[in-house]
Amino acid sequence: MDNNWTNAPGGSNNSAANNRWAAPAGNDQQPTNNYVPNYGNPSQMINQNYGAPHQHQQPPPQRQQAPPPRSVSNISSASHSSAAAPPATPTTSQKAPTDPIIADRAGDEETEDGRIRNKEAASKIRDAWIYKQIRARQDEFTTYQQGRIFVGTWNVNAKGKDENLSSWLCADWHQYGPPDIVVVGFQEMVDLNAVNVAVENKSQQRSQFWVDRIRSTLNSRENTMGDPMRAYTQLAVKYLVGLLVCVFVKAPHKPRLKYVGTDSVGVGVMGVMGNKGGVSIRLQFYDTTLCFVCTHLAAHRENVAGRNADFANVFSKTSFEIGEEAVSEVIRSGSLNKLSAGTSSVGISEHDISFWFGDLNYRVDESIPTERVLELSKANQLSELIEQDQLNVERAQGRVFQDWEEGQLAFKPTYKYQPGTDLYEERPDKKLRAPAWCDRILWLAQEPGHVSQLNYVRSEINFSDHKPVMSTFLVTIKDVVLSKRMQVYKEVIRLLDTFENNSLPMVSLDRIKLDFGEVRYDQRVTLPIIITNTGKVVAPFRLVPKLEEEALCKPWVTVSPAYGMLIPGEQTEIEVTIAINNATAHALNTSREVLEDSLILRLENGRDYYISVSGKYARSCFGMSVDDLVLYTDPIRAVPLDPILRAEKYDINTKAAMCVPKELWRIIDAIYERGLDERDLFSTPGNPDEVYQIRECLDTGAPFGNFSVHSMTEALQSFLSNLSSPVVPSSLFPTLDIDAQNIQSFARKFLEDMPPIQYNVFIYTVSFFREVLSHRQGNRLSPAKIARICCTCLVSSAQGNGEEGAESLPKKRGNMQQIMLHFLETNSI
Repeated sequence: MDNNWTNAPGGSNNSAANNRWAAPAGNDQQPTNNYVPNYGNPSQMINQNYGAPHQHQQPPPQRQQAPPPRSVSNISSASHSSAAAPPATPTTSQKAPTDPIIADRAGDEETEDGRIRNKEAASKIRDAWIYKQIRARQDEFTTYQQGRIFVGTWNVNAKGKDENLSSWLCADWHQYGPPDIVVVGFQEMVDLNAVNVAVENKSQQRSQFWVDRIRSTLNSRENTMGDPMRAYTQLAVKYLVGLLVCVFVKAPHKPRLKYVGTDSVGVGVMGVMGNKGGVSIRLQFYDTTLCFVCTHLAAHRENVAGRNADFANVFSKTSFEIGEEAVSEVIRSGSLNKLSAGTSSVGISEHDISFWFGDLNYRVDESIPTERVLELSKANQLSELIEQDQLNVERAQGRVFQDWEEGQLAFKPTYKYQPGTDLYEERPDKKLRAPAWCDRILWLAQEPGHVSQLNYVRSEINFSDHKPVMSTFLVTIKDVVLSKRMQVYKEVIRLLDTFENNSLPMVSLDRIKLDFGEVRYDQRVTLPIIITNTGKVVAPFRLVPKLEEEALCKPWVTVSPAYGMLIPGEQTEIEVTIAINNATAHALNTSREVLEDSLILRLENGRDYYISVSGKYARSCFGMSVDDLVLYTDPIRAVPLDPILRAEKYDINTKAAMCVPKELWRIIDAIYERGLDERDLFSTPGNPDEVYQIRECLDTGAPFGNFSVHSMTEALQSFLSNLSSPVVPSSLFPTLDIDAQNIQSFARKFLEDMPPIQYNVFIYTVSFFREVLSHRQGNRLSPAKIARICCTCLVSSAQGNGEEGAESLPKKRGNMQQIMLHFLETNSI
């Protein structure tokens, strides 16, 4: 197989290519290199080889922490610079977790001497170990080259004219040269009316219109100069109602493209329709896997949670069925951390590099008024808006696009414009909307050093109410030398064969009892177990569920890794973590749970080891109900969890000792003392360490320290949101639409039907928020903002059955918000 970028023939169809373990006949040389590397000027990477990237003889740098964000001009001037990182590193990951139960116990086989073996589990563990060794040595059989990928996105607002698209698609060719791959996504290529959503009667026609426009732009005589080797060929297209994604590749590269797959996910009406959702294309470019996802997420400025949910749905549901051989080849090249046995599909994160782009619909936070957003946008004063950009905020909090990266926003908001002009929409007959960076491009790389963003800009084409956005990336492309990979594989198998025989595996554990001591609410505590293979053969191990149970352990326990394999003398560490969340705290407080569990560690073809897990819960007011909290004047930490000890210390028949929980009174009183005029009260996040200390003070009765008012407000919201039972139960949700005529009577009945303790807490809390609103001149809070906070803290999520419940949820929450607004603004409660 010829690996030359310029003259890459269609060698992937021969038998050697279809069996990537086999050494190809007559082809054991390294890829030829016709290029003179020039790392100083990206524009010089384009030569007579039509944009063929440079080849590196040394592997790219290993994964390292991304540097702080830089301006687009700095990114564009450095061909090997790392892309900008989000403001904070997320603590969670959106990558789909691999099920730790890798084989069902139904496959267990018991031998005459009582040993248990599961062939499926042993095979998968063996494959995973081989993958680990291959990946660690992939630089021995891989060469690296540099290529350019253009990604563009545009919400065309159901319009389509004959304007020249070169200012969008080809704007940076003079600087960086024509890219190797061009990926373009559209949103709203048709009107999102009921007919188009239901039958997609115009989608195919409009998608062909745009594909033809892109092809004619890329392959214009000005761009190709009549040379077919400079032309682009269409690789794949996928559309869903108004969404479209298409991929074009330079003609010389097409023979080295394979395993192309597409998928679409609708998350719109009823959670499945295509008015909102995503369309995706994946491919293998040389030996690098790429994924492109174009999405249109939930609209409306206040609907941040809806956009986050749409992202999660598209991410989790997108899957490409590419066949077992394609998956196995990627694994053998050291690119995919996935068990090969029986696997024929891959998800978004299971690619070397993934790009996510489209009209993500994230806006500027409502704490900045619409008029102010317009003023700053027109003046190109962006720092305040970028700081309050919802996508930046949500990523920093780890609630969406975890581990994804985005370049610095250095262009004006791309929405909403008067179509046909460069003016933001301010016409009197139109709804006034705050400008926003709805249109975005992000990326996710297994090796961050393999992607550099050269630019991140917008185009000024103006016939839509959105501006097009585009970005060019410099990416590291892998090219595997098959003969060298085969050599590495043989060496790994030879090492494994040295130890594999029919002897009994043996391991030692440095401990089998894990005592975590005192564990607090919302705290994660981890203890390690060191496993050593003391035998003479390989020792595959895994955690298995207890008899008649399906889970490996109780919900508050996690174990990582849940399986593995050790060669003789090798050691590994298993981390056992316990974490007390709201559900666990409620179960502990009601004596339905204790911090005790046992784990079963099984050696394949060997014995079982039993590990005990225990801890003591440091009781917290978080996760309790207000009915329980008002019973005790003592700090809740001093109230025994054991019901017998609690009955000895307190008279369980005594009525409530307080009208409202003392913890609620303390924290509201502390906020009042620190001043209600603090700017951005209830909007600025608190210090996590201070929030933790505030919780400890509430639980132990200790006096508050010199904590900031923002930490206090965050602790208040967390306390109310994490009650085991909400202050306002779902039974009090209005069943009819609320309007000006019936809101007074409904509010009165709402209070009459509320249980006494919940009534006291509700009145006390709402009265506090009314006082907060009286200081709105300083804290910049609005009644609508406080009403949303009240709904989040005091109201349970409405539960419905089936489609009817899902459709009525937004309406019910909207009605509740009106009621909260009424209580906040009325003259008396």
